[in-house]
Amino acid sequence: MTHDAIRTLGQLRASGYKPRSVKEELRDNLISKLRTKQDVFPGIFGYEETVIPELQRAILAGHHINLLGLRGQAKTRIARLLINLLDEYVPVVEGSELNDDPMQPLSVFARNLIAEKGDDTPVAWWPRLDRYTEKLATPDVSVADLIGDADPIKAATLKLPYSDERVIHFGLIPRAHRGIFVINELPDLQARIQVSLFNILQEGDIQIRGFKVRLPLDIQFVFTANPEDYTNRGSIVTPLKDRIDAQIITHYPKSIEIGKRITKQEARIKEEQKGLVTSNEIIHDLVEQVAIEARGSEFVDAKSGVSARLTISAYEQVIAGAERRALINGEKRTYVRVADFISAVPAITGKVELVYEGEQEGAGIVAEKLMGKAIRTLFLNYFPDPDKAKKLKNRPSPYKTVQEWFGNGNTLDILHDAHVNDYRAALDKVPGLRDIVTELHPKEDADTTYFLMEFLLHGLAEHSLISRNRLTAGAQFKDLLSSMFTMPSFGDDDDEDEEEQKPRRRR
Repeated sequence: MTHDAIRTLGQLRASGYKPRSVKEELRDNLISKLRTKQDVFPGIFGYEETVIPELQRAILAGHHINLLGLRGQAKTRIARLLINLLDEYVPVVEGSELNDDPMQPLSVFARNLIAEKGDDTPVAWWPRLDRYTEKLATPDVSVADLIGDADPIKAATLKLPYSDERVIHFGLIPRAHRGIFVINELPDLQARIQVSLFNILQEGDIQIRGFKVRLPLDIQFVFTANPEDYTNRGSIVTPLKDRIDAQIITHYPKSIEIGKRITKQEARIKEEQKGLVTSNEIIHDLVEQVAIEARGSEFVDAKSGVSARLTISAYEQVIAGAERRALINGEKRTYVRVADFISAVPAITGKVELVYEGEQEGAGIVAEKLMGKAIRTLFLNYFPDPDKAKKLKNRPSPYKTVQEWFGNGNTLDILHDAHVNDYRAALDKVPGLRDIVTELHPKEDADTTYFLMEFLLHGLAEHSLISRNRLTAGAQFKDLLSSMFTMPSFGDDDDEDEEEQKPRRRR
């Protein structure tokens, strides 16, 4: 008999239904998925050998879980995926606000209804998606919100004392009975509110306004938290920490490849953007490398962390920048440029927390430095190391022709919104630039070749062979020595007044 055909308690008994706790349900369904080699947490990358095995062990042990880690480490995503380990539907006493199991009624309403109607008690079916409750811990959360409170209107209407369970207006946690309850950012919950969770986690009863109500709630608790040394707004009180059975430490992607998989999955790239903009793996690598550089930067607060949202937002802005250029120039298709990567600074400035807020190293300058370091690091994956090339005595540096051209007083402006023809013509002006790229990457198509030519210029600037100056609408490349007497380099410190810089910048 299918669940649709079961509408009364009698039919439920006849079907052979046996009650299970939510922890048993999660455990049994996890065992089934593990035996059939199913992906238990789809879309979670980089945790296959660390977080996910620990999480599975906690579920098999029937533990309440605390996911501890810096921001942007998929803690909430993991908690929400636990829904997939619940049964598709479970029976409840129809009309009960605590989602009572018809075979194990908990509330006064359900017990009285079953006593009155017996096997004719109506049964409803509760879908798994509705069995997940999530609450963000904020300082204004009260015990009434989480546990409940006596309702004076009910008490007056029913002429009952406050000690009677029937006058209680239940909070979020009792209403999550037989489901998963998640509290995000647990340290932000006031200590006195955390104390109210003690009995629920350990003894299973709740107390409202001094009256003890024995409610053996069946709930899988999942908490998320930032490390306490970062969250200065509060901490998890020790007795509560003691009652949370498993504390699982999350982490950032351990490689660029894992980061790229996450970014590609999460970035919201529209279909029209995919048709208009052609991307490449180098751009993906650059975006991921920015996050890696930020996590090791002396200017970025390591305790705050650098969220995966940085790379997702940055990549979205890279594609949006290329799209905007194509729309302005009336192009039916365009190829990403290093300029699109550099113009994604706004996606980074809000995602990094500086060590010295308000100091000379502003968020914008730090973002530019991080982008410059990403270019410098990845440059060596595609071109010879300029520092080693300088030391070779038996042959000249492969970059000599390019350097000499700039050394002769030539400059090159690469504007963000330049038409493809102007962009290519500008790069073709530099003698020897194409030769370096075609020699090292002979099989690349024209779009990728020009991208690598631009990338080469930025890399040479990062290795101090030429200079790169920031323009309002792009970047200017010139000889390193001459730049010392003109504009500040992209991403370098700038102590001059803004008014003194304005005449020197290209508009």
